[in-house]
Amino acid sequence: MGGEIISRQNNIVRFNTFAYNRKSVNILIKTGEGTIELPMLEKLPHIYTIEVSGLGLDLLYKFRFDDKKSYPDPYSYFQPNGVHGFSQVVDHDLYNWQDRNWKGKSINELIIMELHVGTFTPEGTLQKAIEKIPYLVDLGITAVEIMPITQTPGKWNWGYDGVNLFSVNHNYGIPDDLKAFIDQCHQHDLAVILDVVYNHFGPEGNFLSFFGPYFTEKHQTPWGRAVNFDDKYCEFTRKMVLDNVRYWLETYHFDGLRLDAVHAIKDDSTPHILEEIATTAHYLASQLKRHCLVIAESDENNAQLITSIEEGGYGLDAQWLDDFHHVLHTALTGENEGYYMDYDSFENFIKVFSNYLYTGQYSRFWKKNRGSDGSNRPGNQFVIAIQNHDQIGNRAQGDRLPTLVDFPFLKAAAGVVFISAYIPLIFMGEEYGETRPFLFFTDYQDPHLQKAVSEGRRKEFSQFSWGEFPDPQDPNTFLKSKLQSKDGWDEQNTWLYNYYRDLIKLRLSHPVLKKLDKKNLEVTTIPTRQILTIKRWNEDLLVTAVFNLGLEVTRIEPSQGKVIFNSERQDYGGKAVEKDKNTLTKGQLIIYESKL
Repeated sequence: MGGEIISRQNNIVRFNTFAYNRKSVNILIKTGEGTIELPMLEKLPHIYTIEVSGLGLDLLYKFRFDDKKSYPDPYSYFQPNGVHGFSQVVDHDLYNWQDRNWKGKSINELIIMELHVGTFTPEGTLQKAIEKIPYLVDLGITAVEIMPITQTPGKWNWGYDGVNLFSVNHNYGIPDDLKAFIDQCHQHDLAVILDVVYNHFGPEGNFLSFFGPYFTEKHQTPWGRAVNFDDKYCEFTRKMVLDNVRYWLETYHFDGLRLDAVHAIKDDSTPHILEEIATTAHYLASQLKRHCLVIAESDENNAQLITSIEEGGYGLDAQWLDDFHHVLHTALTGENEGYYMDYDSFENFIKVFSNYLYTGQYSRFWKKNRGSDGSNRPGNQFVIAIQNHDQIGNRAQGDRLPTLVDFPFLKAAAGVVFISAYIPLIFMGEEYGETRPFLFFTDYQDPHLQKAVSEGRRKEFSQFSWGEFPDPQDPNTFLKSKLQSKDGWDEQNTWLYNYYRDLIKLRLSHPVLKKLDKKNLEVTTIPTRQILTIKRWNEDLLVTAVFNLGLEVTRIEPSQGKVIFNSERQDYGGKAVEKDKNTLTKGQLIIYESKL
């Protein structure tokens, strides 16, 4: 589908599109002298084709149906003038890749930073993001996870309102800019994961229904009609999604995909579309001889997602474990409104280090039983974080953790994440204690959507006592969300960066911590003093991490091990007394190592 270059020498481009139940389909091609309209042939049922020669290669085009209305290509590789504009043919063979020896990263090697291209740098472009790659390497990051980069309406958006699955958002650059970013990451030993959205399409510039039954009334989602994966003519939707999986992994050399909110992907057919996505990615990995990972987000605590296909699961590589965030966030902040009401016990730490917290029991927030047992799934199948785009941006004021807790607890929170036997993820700016918010921002052009987005946010926040919130449509809402430059760091920012860098180095190098083994792990708590102790070991060494998540100085039992990490070191902004390794100030973490 889409516009494909057949002959560069002879300037031949072939266009294909799926158009269900149409009497005729024409192609409109924009030239320097105007617009040319040519009829397409229905060579297969509902599939229209035409080859065009002599007009150039990077053609701008739309499809016109028998109703005389014209639409961008659902398979468009680039929308240089936005979601309503002409699609553009892209010659993907022109880019000269330099990553031929790149093999990717195994799931055990991942230290992920999630970032939003538009707010990662002042300029908000892929070219400027390339300049920050050495910074990521110095920090110790091994994988970058980019929030969705498909075309969205207006000048700024989180990315989840994309309507052209194959396009690169023109606000971030051109397709070659994305390739250059990934290429440079690979040359600096960084994997790149793309956040993709298959559970819905954005409301503005979404013309899929004019092409065919890409949606179904059979299921409903928070966005309305579900994407059609199991109703009549669903094969065209399924093909589009699987083509998209191959496209990002093969054409752009992405190392993995993060699937947004898979609980909203409705499919009663066999095989499930998630299974086909996993199978497609893993087959590509075998052909390309590099890792191609698939990571899911789900709020259902569904272990079937990450269970092998042979065992009756969908075969995805990993999933986000939001329960871990909620337990840690509640312990640090004391918040108990909304979904946090289900996480208000300090002893929840004991379970969530090896399983979902909700494994089938009743949830007060959801008002139903929730979850499944994931205790037999290995640690490398769960991604955890104390901050990510959802948990920050879905707060009314976009509050980052440094605005909610004192400095020592920022260090403690990071320690809990990196000492776990799970895959750690941090959100851009977390590593130095960014206090600028990450707000929800949109730039809809449709007045009805401009009003609806504010009403939707108000409804979402009704379960919390957060008060008013910035208008998502206000340009300042977007501008306030941009990271500060390193030139603006204060001493505390530098301390926290040093802390994160050293903690990541310890995680990657220590023989116990770098192995994501939930079996050799023990967690204990003293709720009255908010003491959390995590023990991990192998056949030779025992690592004991003790956290004081309370406000009072406390004594702990003497340890026979040597101290290998202390969050109160002076270069981390602390006041550690080296000889007293059995006293913890508020928020302090000490890690001991001993032989077995």
